[in-house]
Amino acid sequence: MKDFAGKVAVVTGAASGIGRATATRFAREGMKVVLADIEEVALGQAVQDLTDAGHEVIGVPTDVSSWEAIQALAEKTMGEFGGVNVVHNNAGVVVSGPIEALTIADWEWVLGVDLWSVIYGVKAFLPLIKQTGDGHVVNTASTNGLQSGPAIGPYNVAKFGVVALTETLRRELEEEGSKVSASVLCPGAVNTQIVASKRNRPAESAKDHQSSAAEQAFEEGAGKLLKQMGKDPSEIADMVIDAIVADEFWIITHPEWKNVLQKRVAALAEDNALYSGFGG
Repeated sequence: MKDFAGKVAVVTGAASGIGRATATRFAREGMKVVLADIEEVALGQAVQDLTDAGHEVIGVPTDVSSWEAIQALAEKTMGEFGGVNVVHNNAGVVVSGPIEALTIADWEWVLGVDLWSVIYGVKAFLPLIKQTGDGHVVNTASTNGLQSGPAIGPYNVAKFGVVALTETLRRELEEEGSKVSASVLCPGAVNTQIVASKRNRPAESAKDHQSSAAEQAFEEGAGKLLKQMGKDPSEIADMVIDAIVADEFWIITHPEWKNVLQKRVAALAEDNALYSGFGG
């Protein structure tokens, strides 16, 4: 897909961070944009800012972990704009703690938002993109979908799943000669609010969560890292646009991670060792 002007994009997790940045970039490319997010106040502000800038956008409050909500999002998109060309399944949350301490609700919440929402997004929107004629699916995974780190088991599992889902989708689209394509976004450190995502967690889901030293260490360390060293989300949005135009599958935002992956594969091939990442 080379041209964006006049076409339609849908972005989940669009009220902040990478989602807001890609929605903004799509709008600046001349697209009509549907912004979806569970955080209604922030969503309203994002829509207002883009509208004030002269862009044609709408906001749809959406619990992406719900199949019915994603179906409603698709229906709203078609009703408002009559088609869709690009979908960026981007919403994400994280829960931290040792695997043995995590509750079933911890797993269900993270997998619901980070993996099932992507499955739902592809299921609901892919036929509509094909119906429109051409387009692109972008799914946000993570560098934690390429190698797992400690204390965020559900997040790792979800992001590995997103990589596998998108790779499968890409191969199927290529085999059928489709004009629709797919890319997987694997961000490293980006200055977003992902570490504070529990602000949007339903109270019933969180009631049995067990706080831990590992959780506190992760939130403090990751929060500081993202704020001080993370890339600006606008940089990631530029990469997404470039990948769609060039029809690139992998969008790896931090080049140093390619070295990590090479060492990980070498460790597997040579002695089945568990490569521990940077410095390992």
